[in-house]
Amino acid sequence: MVCRKYYIKTMGCQMNLYDGQRMESMLTGRGFIKTASMSDADVIILNTCSVREKATEKVFSELGRIRNAKKSDAIFGITGCVAREVDRNAFSRIRGLNFVLGPQSYHKLRDVIENPDARHLHVDLSGLEKYDAMPKMTSSELSAYIPVQEGCSHCCTYCIVPYTRGPEVSRPFDDCLKDARMAAQQGAKEICLLGQNVNGYKYNLAALIREVAQIDGIYRIRYTSSYPTEMTDELIALHGVEPKLLPFLNLPVQSGSPSVLRRMNRPYDIDEYLSIVNRVKETGTQISSDFIVGFPGETDDDFNATCDIARLVGYINSYSFKYSRRPHTAAANMPDQVSEEIKKSRLAILDGILNDNQRAFNESCVGQVFECLFERDDGRGNVIYRTPHMVQVILPSLASWQPSDNTISSVAIVKIKITAANKSSLRGELCD
Repeated sequence: MVCRKYYIKTMGCQMNLYDGQRMESMLTGRGFIKTASMSDADVIILNTCSVREKATEKVFSELGRIRNAKKSDAIFGITGCVAREVDRNAFSRIRGLNFVLGPQSYHKLRDVIENPDARHLHVDLSGLEKYDAMPKMTSSELSAYIPVQEGCSHCCTYCIVPYTRGPEVSRPFDDCLKDARMAAQQGAKEICLLGQNVNGYKYNLAALIREVAQIDGIYRIRYTSSYPTEMTDELIALHGVEPKLLPFLNLPVQSGSPSVLRRMNRPYDIDEYLSIVNRVKETGTQISSDFIVGFPGETDDDFNATCDIARLVGYINSYSFKYSRRPHTAAANMPDQVSEEIKKSRLAILDGILNDNQRAFNESCVGQVFECLFERDDGRGNVIYRTPHMVQVILPSLASWQPSDNTISSVAIVKIKITAANKSSLRGELCD
């Protein structure tokens, strides 16, 4: 029997990483073998993100390269948010494309495998069907992603997620807990609960975290992405009392300007946001954030307000982006679009502030000891761990101190003393 091979390239967020893992499980269960060489694969999947315009164009450039480099009989296509965004137009842009499967339809990949000569288009929003249709995960990374909620109903005017992934849908409590237990049985040490609006999980995120914390073998719990006004009193308090819940939270503000927030349809004011931040910080939890610069109509005063809140909060790390017009969003048609030149200049200024904040926090870690989770070997003689604040720690090669049983799991969580810091990472040494 000839073994068929598959190649998956995943772009974008943690939800996409999870979707990619589920597709890998399905293909492995059907006898396929994973390959790191796209030119050697019989099935090639580009698992895509469409949050920004350049990301979409990058997908089509990549598809063109795949078409020219793949085996003549290999089938290839796209899954994820770009598939939903471009729909059947993908077939006209990329000659020979075999399938286009939206983020709620990747379980239809089995139809592609069974009928490779057909052209497959599935971009409907089918809710939770994919979770029931796909086989259970057969393996787990040390950090396991467990989706608890998908889609978003906040409808921020810049965001394409409600179009690509649909309105908010929460998975049943017991299904999420079952997935977490299975991940622990397969070697996971950390559970990351996922959702586009994860703290809007309708079956009570705090209660789910408490149950996950009872699972043997799970040492760390985190969740992303959060919406500020969905931070309940119960969830905030949990950060101060549950030792397995990491002292780290991403809480996107997007802008420090009240007028920009109104146009973004972010229905909170800055005082309300800061009150939530301060209450979270009182539990010993550090905050990161997301920012968009150059939103339509953003003035110099609006941008300065964003810089002010970045300095005031002192985020330990953040993601900052130039505003990108996306189809199917209200902001794409707003007047007073900001020029690329101004957006670029403002982003550089904001990044300077955020980088200073990040460096200051990292330097404050020097001399401290953290319990850190193994992430990867960097291939250059170092190993990478993550602190409880999700800061990267670089250690010398694992080979010099790895236990005799030669398994990563035995050194998955170690205590590391931080010896040096820069803007983006830490250096450390083992305590034992």
